[in-house]
Amino acid sequence: MSELDAKRQYYAEELRAVANLQSEALVRAFAKVPREHFLGPGPWQILNPSHWIDDNNEATYYRDTADADPKQLYHNILVAIDAKRSLNNGQPSFVATLIDSLELNPGDRVLHIGCGTGYYSAIMAEVIGADGHLIAVEVDSELAVLARSNLKNVSQVEVLEADGGSIESIPSDAILVNAGATHPRATWLDSLRPGGRLILPLTVSNDSDTPDSGQILKVKSKPNGFTASFICPTMIFPCSGARDPELNDKLKAAFQRGDANSVRSLRRHPHEAEVSCWFHNEYFCLSKTAIVPSS
Repeated sequence: MSELDAKRQYYAEELRAVANLQSEALVRAFAKVPREHFLGPGPWQILNPSHWIDDNNEATYYRDTADADPKQLYHNILVAIDAKRSLNNGQPSFVATLIDSLELNPGDRVLHIGCGTGYYSAIMAEVIGADGHLIAVEVDSELAVLARSNLKNVSQVEVLEADGGSIESIPSDAILVNAGATHPRATWLDSLRPGGRLILPLTVSNDSDTPDSGQILKVKSKPNGFTASFICPTMIFPCSGARDPELNDKLKAAFQRGDANSVRSLRRHPHEAEVSCWFHNEYFCLSKTAIVPSS
């Protein structure tokens, strides 16, 4: 094993520990897929953890790696893909948690909205294997071009330059949305095959230059409805095609009330607001009541 391969293996095991990963296939994927392939030539810019504290000083946002040795990328760090726009490759432990929650299986059909330059699409493609299929969607033209180039040799991946909030229904076993939404788009829910899983950052816009904040919602399609639960907090950039100002205000009020961990299901059928409704609106409802198991 080369020194770089050993570094990748250590990185994957560190992510297993930090993110409590349950999927062995996912750990193997992180040990195999070359992160540097998706970040352009080095040296690279690494986001400083302290940038949230000194956010008025842009000079403190990033530090440069000492050289172009890719071994420096195999840590749980945010790496810039466009520092001028504050666009980063994503915190590996955070995205790994989301992918692990998708419960991917070989042969799955996956929809990845907000694929960036394609690194995490490649990770998921490795997990689902050659018999699977992954559609990677990116609204930013520059990033979509990079993703298409970076993933050109991954036969089970198709890259689309499109707004993930506006694409048509695509039958999927798993959907990962890498941008904040005020609501799950109807087409995303319609796309879920029986047993399909949706991972979605449900977020509210802040009155500042900071990313949107909220929690990661997991939705699973069942014969008699959708289970739903929140996984963890998040701060993330918005999904332009899945934001509604009115829902933003209502969702903010729901988060401020607390008790988000009481959510058990997502209801789509029209109904009046009830005590069991954690977040109720005309499009969908996050309910504290679990769906009734099918007989």
